[in-house]
Amino acid sequence: MNYTSIDWADMTWNPVTGCKHGCPYCYAALTAKRFGGHDDISTLAGEEPEGGLIVLDEPVERTQKNGKTVKAPFPFFFTPTFHRYRLHEPEETALPRNIFVCSMADLFGCWVPTDWIVQVIDACLAAPQHNYLFLTKNPARYVELDHLALLPRRGNFWYGSTIETEDDSYFWSEKHNTFISAEPMHGPLHGTGKIMANWIIVGAETGRRPGKTLPRKEWLTDLAEECRESGVPIFMKSNLVSEGVLEWADIVRQRPEGMTFA
Repeated sequence: MNYTSIDWADMTWNPVTGCKHGCPYCYAALTAKRFGGHDDISTLAGEEPEGGLIVLDEPVERTQKNGKTVKAPFPFFFTPTFHRYRLHEPEETALPRNIFVCSMADLFGCWVPTDWIVQVIDACLAAPQHNYLFLTKNPARYVELDHLALLPRRGNFWYGSTIETEDDSYFWSEKHNTFISAEPMHGPLHGTGKIMANWIIVGAETGRRPGKTLPRKEWLTDLAEECRESGVPIFMKSNLVSEGVLEWADIVRQRPEGMTFA
C-alpha cells in the first residue's frame, strides 16, 4: 500500500490493476504507461493469458536503464492484472486508514472475475481496522454481487460510483454506505436526484489533456447548497482551486461521520 496525494483517502492499495473502460482522460492509464515495465504480455508465460487477464503470485522485476533491478508496479501496463501477492498488505498496517481500493483499476468492471473481487473483499474483512473505499463506473456489479450475498454490509465499506453528468447511473442502497464521485464533473447535478448517497466528492479532471472540460462554479455552489439542505456531506477536491474554478474560500471539505483522516 502507498500513501497518496488523493484528497479523500489516506492510502491506495492495488491488488488489481488495469482497466478496459478506455476513458480518454484516465490518469491511471498514463501512470501505468509511465511505470509499466513490459510492453509484451507474452513475456509472462510464453503466450497471452486466456481472456487477456493476468494473475501474479509474485512481483515481476524489470531492469532499468541504469542496470538496477526493481519490482514493476504495473508490469503489463493497463492489462487487467491480479497481484495476488498484495492481498496481505492491509493486515500489515495496524493504524486505521481510509484506503482507496484499486485506484489503478476498476475492480468491479464487467471483465473482472468474481473470484478476484471475493479475494480482495476477504482481504479487507481480515483487516477490519480500516475504511475501504471502492469506486466503479459499473455500479450494476454492486447490485449483482449484493444479490449473491457477496457485498459486505459493513460500516467500514464504502461503495462509490463515478459519474460525470446527471445521466450516469450510480449505486444507492439503504443497507450499504454509498458515495458519488463526480470527477471529472461534466454537467450540473443540482436538483437531479443525485443526492441519494451518503457522501459526494466533486473535482476537476486530473492531468493536462488538451481540451479538457472544467466544471462551472455555479454547478458546484448549487450542489453544495443542495447537499447542505439534504444533510449530505460534500468534499471538493483541491484541483478545483488549482484549475481556477473556485477560490479556497469556496471550498467545502466534509467527510461522513466517523471517517477521520490521518
